[in-house]
Amino acid sequence: MVIKAYHKNLLFLVACDVASTVVLFGVVTYLRGVSTPAYLWAYTVPALVFVMALYLIDGYGLRSDMLSLDYASGHLIATFFSCLTILLLTFVFIPIGFELQESRAVILISFALLGPLTLEYRRAIYSRRAISVGARVIVFVGAKPDFDEFKVECERMGTRTPLLHVDTADGYNAFEGVLDSIAESKVRAEAIVVKESGREFPPELPLRLVQLYFDGTPTYTLEFFNQVYWRKIPLYRINPVWLFQEGFKVAREPVFERIKGMLDVVLSTVGLLLSSPVIALAALAIKLEGGGPVFFAQTRIGKHRVPFRLLKLRTMKEAVGAGDPYTRQGDARITRVGRWLRAGRLDELPQLWNVLCGQMSLIGPRAEWDRLVAEYERKIPCYHFRHLVKPGITGWAQVNYRYGLDLQDTLRKLEYDLYYIRNFSFMLDASIVLKTIHVMLLQKGH
Repeated sequence: MVIKAYHKNLLFLVACDVASTVVLFGVVTYLRGVSTPAYLWAYTVPALVFVMALYLIDGYGLRSDMLSLDYASGHLIATFFSCLTILLLTFVFIPIGFELQESRAVILISFALLGPLTLEYRRAIYSRRAISVGARVIVFVGAKPDFDEFKVECERMGTRTPLLHVDTADGYNAFEGVLDSIAESKVRAEAIVVKESGREFPPELPLRLVQLYFDGTPTYTLEFFNQVYWRKIPLYRINPVWLFQEGFKVAREPVFERIKGMLDVVLSTVGLLLSSPVIALAALAIKLEGGGPVFFAQTRIGKHRVPFRLLKLRTMKEAVGAGDPYTRQGDARITRVGRWLRAGRLDELPQLWNVLCGQMSLIGPRAEWDRLVAEYERKIPCYHFRHLVKPGITGWAQVNYRYGLDLQDTLRKLEYDLYYIRNFSFMLDASIVLKTIHVMLLQKGH
């Protein structure tokens, strides 16, 4: 029933969003005394752009916590950028004479009302669903040590759904009993998670799992569960030949990579032109505080393990020595100006030059220091897979996990990097852009 509920929820929310957009635009157009557009697409295009923006922030996801402040801020950011997109389309790309060009206020007011309205009925639907659905469980099938690890990971990832463990140490009789209970609705299961192993199911079990899937209870391998629920790839599945077994979209879709490269050049050029006054003011502040070089250059590892010199505005004292390679909270090496630059991520603006030179992309795995990469490649199997694509100023790991402070954090971030490399796409990049803005506005990370 979970799959059916997802599609029902998706269609209902899309219908509500489209209807809300069309109605609000129509009412505001009328109240502002603006001529009603002769074409239906004048209102449906804003609706489609809005729906797409919400899709990118998981605004239609069954597992999105619509009551959280994180989701609320992401929802309003998506609304804001939908508004900017429609303003751009209306006043730059559409020929003069289009009715909505009579008043920018129509677009601004409509989206200003649309954001809170669509957020509020999402919160109401989410609350009602949480009450009506009741306590669903995730059924984990596997040995006790595997379940304990899964439980810890669920807690760390904030998964609130209760867990039900089916121990397979003594065979699959207990599992068959749970399947009977699910089929008879005695157990309300959201999903069944099976730990991958060499042991095979009895012949009849796969058929029963398929039937339950058709009835709405999906079965995932643990690896696939990580990808669907948490959008990362667990490292326990990685081995030296994993790349050749699984393949990557980056290897199968070179056209997207070329388009992305062209966009990097265009956007980094525009970004450098727009940010040059900010960089100049930051350079002046650095000089006034204590002199010394304005820029900080460090050797990082790029695509195909090619080293390059990454540029940043200097935020630390000159004589930092070869101490702690990680920047800690309240690090005494950071200057007063540096703290301000880091808070707004302004110290990273010069990296646009690295993007323009083709050494980096706007979006990709973090470019790591060559000294740390050498250590990681010795200690982390398959760490080199992240060098299949260009490093980025922002990326999937950066928006989903805090700044890395040790080897364990690096392992966690690698799970997200590998997910990005495997699912390399325009939609994922667009989602990262919105999440990056969300992280910057809330000053998350480090």
